[in-house]
Amino acid sequence: MSESGHWVEQAGDVIAARLWGDASEALLRQLQEQVLQLTAQARRPRVLLDVLALNPPAVELAALQRKLDEDRRAMGLRRAIVVPDSRLAYFARLAFGEGNYRIFYNDRVAALKWLGQEQPVRSTEC
Repeated sequence: MSESGHWVEQAGDVIAARLWGDASEALLRQLQEQVLQLTAQARRPRVLLDVLALNPPAVELAALQRKLDEDRRAMGLRRAIVVPDSRLAYFARLAFGEGNYRIFYNDRVAALKWLGQEQPVRSTEC
């Protein structure tokens, strides 16, 4: 069994979060709460989520992440998710659904660049 854990810190305008080893419900909840605490003070809530060292999690954890994102504090988060392969990319798509995120394969630099870009204003006009 591999060691599991997470790490979260604010680095300038971005909340950097890393998850490694075997994910669990408790680990996801702790990570989410720490991210939300830090984004509460951010002008532009942006999160770099690094799962390069995460073992492929159970599909049930994707459903849990979706449920955690129903928290009003999680709405509006812009996330760049850095994954090692298509398996974790697929999991991320299941976990974050229609949220404001983009997946990057092994490229933290591109992820940070995307997070730094201004978001286009969505028009409500037809």
